[in-house]
Amino acid sequence: MPKKFYITTAIAYVNAPPHMGHVLQFIRTDVLARYYRLEGRDVFFLTGTDEYGSKLFKTAEQNKISPQKLVNKNVAKFKQLDKILNISYNDFIRTTDRKKHWPGAQFIWKKLKEKGDLYKDKYEGYYCGGCEAYVTEKDLVDGKCIYHDKAPEFLDEENYFFRLSKYSDKLLKLIKSDEIKIIPASRKKEALNIIKSGLKDVSFSRPKEILSWGIPVPGDDKHVMYVWCDALTNYISALGYGSDNLKKFKKYWPADVHVLGKDNLRFHVIYWPAMLMSAGLSLPKTIYVHGFITSGGQKMSKTLGNVIDPFEIIGKYGVDPLRYFLLREIPAYEDGDFTEQKFIERYNGELANGLGNFTARVLTLASKAKIKTTSGGIEKDVIQKIKDTKKEIDKTLPEFKFSEALSAIWNLISFGDKYVNINKPWEKGDKKREAKNKKTIINLIAILDGVAELLKPFLPETSEKILKNIKWQGKKIISVKKSQILFPK
Repeated sequence: MPKKFYITTAIAYVNAPPHMGHVLQFIRTDVLARYYRLEGRDVFFLTGTDEYGSKLFKTAEQNKISPQKLVNKNVAKFKQLDKILNISYNDFIRTTDRKKHWPGAQFIWKKLKEKGDLYKDKYEGYYCGGCEAYVTEKDLVDGKCIYHDKAPEFLDEENYFFRLSKYSDKLLKLIKSDEIKIIPASRKKEALNIIKSGLKDVSFSRPKEILSWGIPVPGDDKHVMYVWCDALTNYISALGYGSDNLKKFKKYWPADVHVLGKDNLRFHVIYWPAMLMSAGLSLPKTIYVHGFITSGGQKMSKTLGNVIDPFEIIGKYGVDPLRYFLLREIPAYEDGDFTEQKFIERYNGELANGLGNFTARVLTLASKAKIKTTSGGIEKDVIQKIKDTKKEIDKTLPEFKFSEALSAIWNLISFGDKYVNINKPWEKGDKKREAKNKKTIINLIAILDGVAELLKPFLPETSEKILKNIKWQGKKIISVKKSQILFPK
């Protein structure tokens, strides 16, 4: 039986349509899922949408539609984006799904209650609607949220609280020892600092009279579950936790990797493991925390007019160019910048002139030479270069270094370009020269085939376009045909 690999995106908050930050996270998670499938692992890839909370409720009110209509409208856009981006998820969870999600969310609530980790108390303090989070003064800069640049509202209400403080020492030990591995190290340090500064018990409900949009608290119809208690449970409710059928849950939990943005760090590395410990469940193995996408060095904002619509970019340039740019340009662990100028430079320089040009050269040479039913003759240096490239990918991808993995493949393309320029297989000559040309072309086909195979997790559409032009039967090349231009300038 292949070893299981369970990977998740953070579920997207659907008070607005998807943005480029969502695209970055979906693509990165998809690359990992595809890579591990190709490695023979039994992969389960979960994504979905977070559909409760006061921010969403207020947005619906402002738009004069019901919260359910708002979430349905935006969920459709997220699903459309996933389809266009070739996101190979196994399941899409919605937190408004009463059959799939509610039972798990309400079941974990009961488990926390049974453990004595939920109690009623009065909450007096700040609440950031943008983060859907309770914040303290030390979380603010100049009295404002660091992510939303807005002052939080002050709340005074009776809520259920989760005994987060009880798990401080355990969390510190788990994160320090890498039993819960947080990547990168800077985010691990951040998590440890949050815990060391002192964890307070956190509000896990809102009064229904203030916020009616949420999952009812079991045994208390005057409260709804606070969004983070409900939302985080998606990772297990999607596997059947809380239902009669625990087959998937037993097979895939715990998560091998949670992929999330840095604004979700506190909830995933502190709240979520504490909840799981309280409920007596296994903990996620790795939490990969990535940065944000800026535009022209500034945070994307409608006010600044620098928001980039992913649908527009895809419509203009195609899916794989966007996948390539985000994987190659945006740093694995920090914020990265997106401008259309940078996009065009990478598109022309690395896709059109790099991969596209190499593919066209090799397939044109091979189809003109009528290479067919040919086996053997692949040089040791070529075989070794392809193997070394695969080794580099195997080293960098598990560390989430997407740009470095792609760089290795582009080094293989450069190797192929040099090989063709040195050997000049288009030059005519005697039979000896013709035999050499044929051998050169066979090696070039092997390099191109290697490039296309290695690109499968990153640029699935492009990989398929290249591979369908090279027909193999075992180790024999049966036929090669020219392809259309992959990346028109």
